[in-house]
Amino acid sequence: MPRRAKVAKRQIPPDAKYGSHIVAKFINRVMSDGKKAKAERIVYEALDLVNEQLKTEPLEVLDQAIKNATPVLQVKSRRVGGATYQVPVEVQPDRGLSLALRWLLNYARARSGKSMAEKLAAEIADAAQGQGATIKKRQDTHKMAEANKAFAHYRW
Repeated sequence: MPRRAKVAKRQIPPDAKYGSHIVAKFINRVMSDGKKAKAERIVYEALDLVNEQLKTEPLEVLDQAIKNATPVLQVKSRRVGGATYQVPVEVQPDRGLSLALRWLLNYARARSGKSMAEKLAAEIADAAQGQGATIKKRQDTHKMAEANKAFAHYRW
């Protein structure tokens, strides 16, 4: 990474079915061992299941789930005079999206039984309705930032 120059963000092409960059990023997050076709099948199946369950447009549900799961604040460690403080900082939009997708996927994988598509669909539906493990993680992150707001003056 260069010290001074900004690294240009690469634009990933939108996915084939919905034409959405967010769905394409989500497919890339689900993918393991380079098996993109399998990841696409899992994500599209999950979105179809969400469509059947909630009777709404799956992209709207995914957008709502991501919006509900995206944190506004997070804490970063800052070392000042031999002590390490957890300093609350605002989350950049691309970082917030990345965290939301990561949390959705991790908590979907942690669910028990069923296929991955069903677990992912259930986690997306829960997050869209403002409940589930993903939303709890966001609230915990915000609580941590709120608890450490006394150290906000160490922000850089």
